[in-house]
Amino acid sequence: MKKSRYSALLVTSLSLFGLMLSGSFAAAAAPVKQIKLNYSVFFPAPHIHSQLAVEWGKELEKRTNGRVKVDVLPGGTLTPADKCYDGVEKGISDLGMSVFAYTRGKFPLTEVVDLPLGIKSGAVATRLINEYYKKFKPKELDGVKVMFLHAHGPGLLHSKTPVNRLEDVKGMKIRCTGLATKIVASLGGTPVAMPMGETYDALSRGVVDASMAPQESLSSWKWGEVVKYTTEDFGASYSTGMFVVMNKGKWNSLPADIQKIIEKLNEEWIVKSGKAWDDIDKEGRETTLKLGNKVIPLAKDENERWAKAVRPLLDEYVSNMKAKGLPGDQALKFYLEQLKKQR
Repeated sequence: MKKSRYSALLVTSLSLFGLMLSGSFAAAAAPVKQIKLNYSVFFPAPHIHSQLAVEWGKELEKRTNGRVKVDVLPGGTLTPADKCYDGVEKGISDLGMSVFAYTRGKFPLTEVVDLPLGIKSGAVATRLINEYYKKFKPKELDGVKVMFLHAHGPGLLHSKTPVNRLEDVKGMKIRCTGLATKIVASLGGTPVAMPMGETYDALSRGVVDASMAPQESLSSWKWGEVVKYTTEDFGASYSTGMFVVMNKGKWNSLPADIQKIIEKLNEEWIVKSGKAWDDIDKEGRETTLKLGNKVIPLAKDENERWAKAVRPLLDEYVSNMKAKGLPGDQALKFYLEQLKKQR
């Protein structure tokens, strides 16, 4: 009888253990719910920064062992370039990449990054815009979680006729956009506001005589086919700040370990983005030279003349920020001091 009881207990225990074991296996085998993020990018799909966005997403998926999946939507297909930031803030997209200057006035303090400060490389411009953000934490970006920022290499003058001196700019019709319109006017040219996509035809047909942009435009936008000269006017060269941001609610909903992975990834992409800008600038320069075009370096004293011509724009920025109660003087001082260290 005792033996029979013992056998029954043994069978019951083994059955319970088996059920627990099978339950554990079932729990272990149950797939973890994947987090899906959509990422609105204004650059067209072939552009290097759209490709980097895709790479960022794939790397995040890899480092989270498939727990996060990123769907990159390039070419402004989800949200147009000038609506990208608001789209992220409202949750239309989880992530977004676009240009601060496309909504001028919305990010007043951050306009410092677009001033003609004599930027000479995309790596420097990208590093500085991120250092600026970490130092000043502008409230104008509080509506989102900033992933990282980046900025293109030196915006230079590309023309159909040679520009060797400041006097050569006078009366020249120059395509530009954003703050570059004020730079053109300060140099004595006639600014013609125009998007990048219309510039090739405008140069080809003589609607404009020149355009302001980084050297990458000579290859990626094929301007090398319709201009003959690039003037290295570093005294008045500028950059354009760009953002990669995430919806705050989406960010706060992510597990802490995934947030840490993303933050590490973002630091790496600051370096990658700056290098990418310099790489495509190099490609643009090589392209225009192969086409038989000329690059005109300005002498030191001539560059100083150009810098002096645009100096009022820096003073205007400080004055405007003071009127808004923002530390524009400190932001500009920070930028100028950091740029001196790069020279």
